[in-house]
Amino acid sequence: MTLITVPSADLVIKCAIKVHTELGPGLFETVYLLCLVHELLKEGLRVRTQVRVPLEYDGLVFDCAFRADLIVEDELIVEVKSVDKLAPVHSKQLMTYMRLCKINKGLLLNFNEKLLKDGIKSIVL
Repeated sequence: MTLITVPSADLVIKCAIKVHTELGPGLFETVYLLCLVHELLKEGLRVRTQVRVPLEYDGLVFDCAFRADLIVEDELIVEVKSVDKLAPVHSKQLMTYMRLCKINKGLLLNFNEKLLKDGIKSIVL
């Protein structure tokens, strides 16, 4: 598995593994999200949660087209999932979020895996 080489991405993965090791799979995404944010803040990272992202299309303006789960250090979008298996649509969704936020690096974390390493997908635009 090749991971992106953004220093904060490595730290996000380290923190996510810590949360997953402690809690295991099977909880709601919001629980993992809140625990991950707690760990990232303890590491001194700047983290924004549930970031409202606007969208403009053909003169229409949407104040909140979607909410990004986490934006870390303004350089990495993290999408947290707790699903049986990641589907191709999850990666496409993250890529769209990254494009609209003008952030080139993203992590998709599925906490509902027996081993979190099997639920990590990194994306670089």
